[in-house]
Amino acid sequence: MIIDPKKIPVPELHGYLLGSVTPRPIAFASTVDKAGSVNLSPFSFFNCFGSNPPILIFSTSRRVRDNTTKHTYENIVEVPEVVIHIVSYDMVHQMSLASTEYPKGINEFVKAGFTQVPSNVVSPPRVKEAAVAFECKVNQVLPTGDQGGAGILMICQIVLMHVSDEIIDSDGRIDAFKLDAVGRLGGDFYSRVQGESIFKVPKPLQKLGIGYDQLPERIRKSKVLTGNDLGRLANVEKFPDVLPFDESEDAFSVHAAKMKGEEAVHKLAQGYLKEGNIEEAWRILLA
Repeated sequence: MIIDPKKIPVPELHGYLLGSVTPRPIAFASTVDKAGSVNLSPFSFFNCFGSNPPILIFSTSRRVRDNTTKHTYENIVEVPEVVIHIVSYDMVHQMSLASTEYPKGINEFVKAGFTQVPSNVVSPPRVKEAAVAFECKVNQVLPTGDQGGAGILMICQIVLMHVSDEIIDSDGRIDAFKLDAVGRLGGDFYSRVQGESIFKVPKPLQKLGIGYDQLPERIRKSKVLTGNDLGRLANVEKFPDVLPFDESEDAFSVHAAKMKGEEAVHKLAQGYLKEGNIEEAWRILLA
């Protein structure tokens, strides 16, 4: 399937984009207009773009259906400040309710049942129930077009950050399990950053992996090992020392696998890879 953005309707393209660029973090943004009226609304075109200075960017976007702008954008033009909250699972339905297109002047804090508390530095209030909130000054408003579906980037500099003590681990870092963040998918779908969806991938920053191209051909062209399996194997700094069968963690299983052939050996090694035992997997493959 090949899609030319210029040859399909914008709503259809919009669906493909939001269905594929996932999961997207959600900027739950509170703003005020020059009269002090409060608005609270979620935006999933959002991410962090620097730490010195600390920059967050989200896009309010022009509505696809009628090319109108949103209250958040209009408020920021009048008062260039915003509080961006991270959405946790225990507030996702209230957050969704706040996305309702209420008339201007209606306070979504009230409609969605959130507790409105004053911010320390900026004018917009913050959501008490949010585990993480960023008070921001809006440095720049950058439109990417003037038609329905065009983005309007809000380039925000964090001036103060609020983090609940309840989501901090023993090392003083934010615990992903405790944060229980929610991501946006396409349509009505969301994802929850919890349970088995959280996993570790060692970053190849302190070492130089041997690389995919250095894998022996019989391993690289395995009918069993997946791209992820090969990626784990290629991230070692060097090939481990090959041990005799009797020094392996499971000497009998290694011997039995070799008797059945190469695919059986690869399946055995794959089991160790899933457990994170890369060195033993390599020893089995090289034996």
